[in-house]
Amino acid sequence: MKKLLLLFVAFAGVAVQVFAQQRPQYSQYMLNNYLLNPALTGIEDYADVRASTRQQWVGLDGAPVTYYLTAHTPLNKGAASTKYHKALAHHGIGAAFHTDKTGTLRRTGITFSYAYHLPLTRSINASAGAAAGLIRNTVNSEDLQFTNPNDPLIGGGTINQNVLDLNLGFWVYSRNFSVGISGAQLLENSGAFRAAEDTRATLDLQRHFFVTGSYRFSPFEAIDFIPSAMVKFADPSPVAVDVSLRALYDERFWVGASYRHNDAIVGMVGVYVSPLLDISYSYDATTSNLNKVSAGTHEVVVGFKLLNTRRIICPQWIW
Repeated sequence: MKKLLLLFVAFAGVAVQVFAQQRPQYSQYMLNNYLLNPALTGIEDYADVRASTRQQWVGLDGAPVTYYLTAHTPLNKGAASTKYHKALAHHGIGAAFHTDKTGTLRRTGITFSYAYHLPLTRSINASAGAAAGLIRNTVNSEDLQFTNPNDPLIGGGTINQNVLDLNLGFWVYSRNFSVGISGAQLLENSGAFRAAEDTRATLDLQRHFFVTGSYRFSPFEAIDFIPSAMVKFADPSPVAVDVSLRALYDERFWVGASYRHNDAIVGMVGVYVSPLLDISYSYDATTSNLNKVSAGTHEVVVGFKLLNTRRIICPQWIW
């Protein structure tokens, strides 16, 4: 039964426009909002490098498996001369790589980003960023089973499609709050190119839009609470809403929970080990009908703070 479900999903994604949301799902997006919004490029005082693996819907054959690697760093970032003056404007550059495999479909992307950060007041900053790159869709049709003997994908081997990718974002942030909006895959298929003879399938892209926000408050001396939310739009898919709450102790250890509407309840835990290393883990308990065949989702994120001359342990801007 699981294999039949997989084959149906895979075939639907190849033969017609994919109506499901196409960007990888991340339960711990709040720890690396750079994944969603290029305006965060170079936001910290060090080079931020993060790697992750996500095993989704464990137990379901062909379920999504995602890996990513991101790195971004500030340029010409200086501190204010006194605490009564605004910080200096600065630039940021970065790069991101991800690969996401679902059944016979593999989607791989690489982007390079730039952002400009401008202090508005002594405590509030704004940034705008752009990321451009390439998405490669690959389908091995030999792994599919067909009921129509005349299907053009039969015996077709590997199908590849390359699409130019463009993402734009805007971010407003301070020590205690952040809010942003971004768009991904904005070119849709206008930047697609493939072999002229390969017209057997269409792997159309959808535009995605993200609105995210978070707030940090400290009701106790050593404990901070951080509620956050994300709303995702990808017409014609339904709007997706993700809300979470984390508790940070002594800026070293944190635990949290998240709810993704009609999808999952998530438990999270993490530790900022040192000025170099942090690590976190999340588990998604599926609440949709897939919970009948799925044992949940596991996600691990490992972060490195390179060129961290100030020996910062807990990130200052992305908590």
